[in-house]
Amino acid sequence: MASTAHDQDTGDQVTLVCSGSDPDEKPDDIVDEIIISTAEIGSWDLPSVLTHKIIIIEASSHRLIEESSYFRGLLGGSFSESRLSSISIRWNVESFVNVLMVVFGFDVEISSDNFVPLNEAALFFGVDSLLCKCRVWLEEVTSFRGIQSPQLCLDGLVHIWKYGLEHVEYVAANDFILQLCTSYLAMNFMWALSFNSYIDVPDKLLYSCIQHPDLTVDSEKHLCEAILVFLNANTAKSEGLNSSDLCDKIRTSLLPLWYTLGKRRCGFFSKFADKATSTILSLARYPSTNSTDVFRGCDLSQLRIRLTKYTQKVDVSSCPQITSGLFLLSALPSCETDSMLRKIINKASMNIGESSFQISDAVCQNLSFEAVQELDISNCPSLSLESAIDCFCKLFPSLRTLRAAYYLNFKTRKLRQLVQKLPLLANIDLSLDIKPVIPAQVSIAVSSSVLIPESSTAPLSYRSKPLVSNIIRLTLEGRTDLSDSDLRIISEVCCSLSYVNIKGCTSVTDHGISEMILKCKRLKSILACDTSFGNGSVVAFSSSISTETEQSENNPQLMAFKLLTLHVGGCHGITGKILSELMSRADNLKSLCVRDLKLVDDALYRFSGVSLEMLDVSNTEVSFAALSRIIRRNPDLKSLKTRGCIHLLRQESETKERKLFNPLYTPEEIYSELGKSCKLEEIELGWGFSFFSLEALKPAMRTLRTLLVGLGGSLGPDGLKLLPAICPLLETLILFFQVISDSAITDIINTLPHLQSLALCYCLGGISPLSFKFRMPNLRNLKLERVTPWMTNGELATLAENCANLVTLSLIGCILLDSEAQAIISSGWPGLTFLHLEECGKITANGVRSLLDCHALEDLVLRHTGPGIPRNFITHASSKLPMLRKISLDICDAREADFDVPTFVDRCFLSTLKIARCNLRKNTLDFHHVEAHRTPVHKETLIMVWNSKKLVTTVVKERV
Repeated sequence: MASTAHDQDTGDQVTLVCSGSDPDEKPDDIVDEIIISTAEIGSWDLPSVLTHKIIIIEASSHRLIEESSYFRGLLGGSFSESRLSSISIRWNVESFVNVLMVVFGFDVEISSDNFVPLNEAALFFGVDSLLCKCRVWLEEVTSFRGIQSPQLCLDGLVHIWKYGLEHVEYVAANDFILQLCTSYLAMNFMWALSFNSYIDVPDKLLYSCIQHPDLTVDSEKHLCEAILVFLNANTAKSEGLNSSDLCDKIRTSLLPLWYTLGKRRCGFFSKFADKATSTILSLARYPSTNSTDVFRGCDLSQLRIRLTKYTQKVDVSSCPQITSGLFLLSALPSCETDSMLRKIINKASMNIGESSFQISDAVCQNLSFEAVQELDISNCPSLSLESAIDCFCKLFPSLRTLRAAYYLNFKTRKLRQLVQKLPLLANIDLSLDIKPVIPAQVSIAVSSSVLIPESSTAPLSYRSKPLVSNIIRLTLEGRTDLSDSDLRIISEVCCSLSYVNIKGCTSVTDHGISEMILKCKRLKSILACDTSFGNGSVVAFSSSISTETEQSENNPQLMAFKLLTLHVGGCHGITGKILSELMSRADNLKSLCVRDLKLVDDALYRFSGVSLEMLDVSNTEVSFAALSRIIRRNPDLKSLKTRGCIHLLRQESETKERKLFNPLYTPEEIYSELGKSCKLEEIELGWGFSFFSLEALKPAMRTLRTLLVGLGGSLGPDGLKLLPAICPLLETLILFFQVISDSAITDIINTLPHLQSLALCYCLGGISPLSFKFRMPNLRNLKLERVTPWMTNGELATLAENCANLVTLSLIGCILLDSEAQAIISSGWPGLTFLHLEECGKITANGVRSLLDCHALEDLVLRHTGPGIPRNFITHASSKLPMLRKISLDICDAREADFDVPTFVDRCFLSTLKIARCNLRKNTLDFHHVEAHRTPVHKETLIMVWNSKKLVTTVVKERV
């Protein structure tokens, strides 16, 4: 708009005519304008003002000159404009009005949406006060971490960074924008990964972020995965940044072994993965020298775990190369500048070794990371947990969650010292694999045990003063070394315990469990499946929290009334009457597991709760009437497991409680009720489930993520074809004894993008190689048991090509495979952690070679795969595979008719060994070729289980 060209009066006022900044905008016939004055700025109705295209503002020139360098030069200098009474301003109307607000002493609200136009306007008009406000705002919002900063999302951050980059070359004042945005993204990198727009982050910003000293990630795996996802999405539109530039910044020596091996097939990362695998295996196989050798390497930066003052979670799980020495190295401020500190730790490690790594307070006084609250060191076989505690208590004094699964040698009695060393701990996970010998599930022929010699490691010191513990959640699943005396220690140390998991702890007794329950008055959740949990423990929950309170069924002081989780599946010491009494008082239960128990009907009838979210009645004699009552009363049910319930359709009422419920619905109507009222995430079904039931369940299955259909259930081909439409979010699909077809499986593979686990076991109808001709990059777990007898080496190779990211694989009944299949498996799926091959032709007829190139294997099953496995295979495999915990073999496959059992030292990380034995049964229908048709029939299984105290050897009749 043209300026009015007459001389300005001697007064203090100047007229500012502000219109839009678009030079191509054509003027309307009707001028849309408004006249306002800064004298009334406090009463401006901004929403109304900003609706006009032209804003005429009467403003004080003195104030403008004082606050704006632009107007200072324009109105106070020798320019011709200084004599004009009106000045035309071509700028974004809203931004200019906000500039005037600040000039005349009023606040403006800054957000990620208007930061760029405000900062740009402040720079152009030279309003230092607004520039300062913009800077302060950006500093404030970038001082928060992750979701704590609701004012800034990733898109907003990238927009601001791009603005700073575009202007930084000629506006030095914008340099702080680049610094703050890069720093914020580095500190909150895990937060950024949660946005779908992460892949749209500019190359330069990502590269600067990864190089930033404050880059904070939970694990090196998260960083690696983030970089690979970014590169895959931006290969075609790269701005000149080579993929190697980003991959070079990954500390590949700190990646989990299974993950590194799995990435050897990734095009632009394969050379990095190969090098990392070699380094990891070298460190894992010689852990006793790590604590000294890591300090002598030429590139220590590759071995430094990323720890910053902002780190809240550290995850190094499944890394066999991790030792206490690596944690100490990572804590050093600088290996180059602080050589003295490096020498001190190096000398300490050489003197006492990894097994008892001690760190003086003087050395570690400046090496703590106060922000770290969660540490996951699960499945790290080279790390001694007992000795590492001394390291963690100094490095992570604020630690609240410790996940340390699969540490076989950690003795439960050390819990007292652990809690004392880390007093803020609230959540501890010390779980192990559930052992195969559950007395109620197998027939034991012979059993013996041998005590394991005590190690020479120095015990953790602790004071005898009373210990105050913050532990509220304790997981000891699978620890067969756990005894009643250990439970007493837990009761004394963990007074605030509200959650305990002792599933599979077969050495504890009902008396020991009941004592713990009585002492831990705040206990609300107990997972005790497959233990001796019995009537005594049930009665303990019926006790009163306050002994002075009268006990009654509806007494809120009863522990049963406060119970949230009760998992007692397989606990056959509980009688129906006692369980019913407990259920009548457990009104607040949210999760209930009574699988494998008898007489659960009455217990379900007595249960009056309405908050149940998970129910497992698998392999019980529950009736459909009792189950339907629970379903109707609990609309929040998310997980339902009824597999193996052969009496599910029985609706007769046999007891007084049952007579109170008159079954008015058919099964389909009850499923319809479930469909209308619940939003299921997991369901396991069997007897009584049909295609019509699936139709009725449709509304409830839109959110379903796990579906298992077992014996007695019948989806049918039509039901399978409907699954993608009914369950679009399905991640796990397990089918037993179902009728399947190529078209149904093809539909599932092509239309379930989230599917990660697929199991087809003993199914009918048959499928062909056509079912697996499609790529399934998201599939992680695959079981094909007795459904692919036609599979040859070539078809196995095709499967490996299309399902390239598997970590668990089970093949049973693939009788056409031979020894070349080993190389196909090891090259196609190098990152496997679980491999089960049974009745698979002659895979091991010439020995076991290539399979041992799957270095990350944790569980290996080879049964009836060819009689070529050498006698020393168990010891050899344990030494070659640093993560191996479980091996299952069959004498039929032994080259010399037997296997050598490893000693305690030779077993390495091995905790469970199973060796099955067969008898040869003659085929009585073939009278001419008796010897040629002798069929192996299972006789018994030898099971050896190591724990922290002893080796237990058991012979059972079942094949386990």
